[in-house]
Amino acid sequence: MKLGGKSENIIIPLIAVILAFLIGGVIIAALGSNPVDAVGYLVQGAFGSKTNIGATLVKVTPLIFTGLCACFAYRCGVFNLGGEGQFIMGAVTAVWVTVSWGLEGPLACAAALLLGAVAGGIWGAIPGILKVFRGLNEMIVSIMLNYVATLFMGWVYTELLRDGSVPQTFPVPDASKLGRLMPGMRATWGLVIAVLIAAGIYYFLFNTSKGFQLRAVGLNATASRYQGFNVKRYMLFSFIVSGAIAGLGGAIELVGTQFRLMSGFALGFGFDGVAIALIAQLNPLATVLVAYFFAVLRTGATTMQVGSGVPTSVIDIIQALVIIFAVAGMAFVRLPGFKQRMLNRQRGKKEE
Repeated sequence: MKLGGKSENIIIPLIAVILAFLIGGVIIAALGSNPVDAVGYLVQGAFGSKTNIGATLVKVTPLIFTGLCACFAYRCGVFNLGGEGQFIMGAVTAVWVTVSWGLEGPLACAAALLLGAVAGGIWGAIPGILKVFRGLNEMIVSIMLNYVATLFMGWVYTELLRDGSVPQTFPVPDASKLGRLMPGMRATWGLVIAVLIAAGIYYFLFNTSKGFQLRAVGLNATASRYQGFNVKRYMLFSFIVSGAIAGLGGAIELVGTQFRLMSGFALGFGFDGVAIALIAQLNPLATVLVAYFFAVLRTGATTMQVGSGVPTSVIDIIQALVIIFAVAGMAFVRLPGFKQRMLNRQRGKKEE
């Protein structure tokens, strides 16, 4: 098997998924259920009806945004682990615009999305500024900002915009909600926006000179600095853009799906996005596909539990195994010894 370049980016994630499901099947069998039946219920839960397909598309939209958030930052060699906080700040801004401004209709929706992206970008700029100008570790700062954003959101839905006695915000007016893709499905135009942004990021990274320079900074910041690239500017830029992507995703989730802020909003989206970006090998288009795979697992898990009695935690195990195998596989094929063996094998075939 020839591994190299783009082929390994496809083969290794596929192998990771297969291995994860094989081990998951063993776990399901050990629990006394039929693995084939369990997978069948999983597929039925994700694709069995128009409603189920729509539910899968609803779940994939925020995962795409947080995955793209991590993907863009990591391409520049910086580690933005604050996607969840930036996602939350985008949602907080969106509910503030739609509930407090007195605007309704498409104008309010557009303003919520735009300002949600701005809020996410500002929140993402904080760890970027501290890293570039003060040398602080961006991973620690961005993680801590997740907690700050979560606590701030809690204050918003329990005090500032609380709806009566229930700890949640006032709902987004019907006229200001994001439109659905088609009648009878919960999926909104946010999914289309997410895919278009993924395509735009791919074009920027791989088909523009600025995108090439950003990737060069991510590969070797020292060499890029000697080539005259403004490394600090690119790092700060990557934080702001990745934060804006997550903030836009939070605003879309708020005006398109959740309509209120409440306890548990956006829980886990940020770190799932990091995992999705790593499995996708930091490819924006592959990030969309991996996010869809994660959404399928989440949507089908409930049906699998009801139909076969397998707890939904098994899906969490399979998801974790995919991450482990994908990351370990990429690390293994990049070992100097493995690369040399593959190179020697290819040379031997050419000589024959």
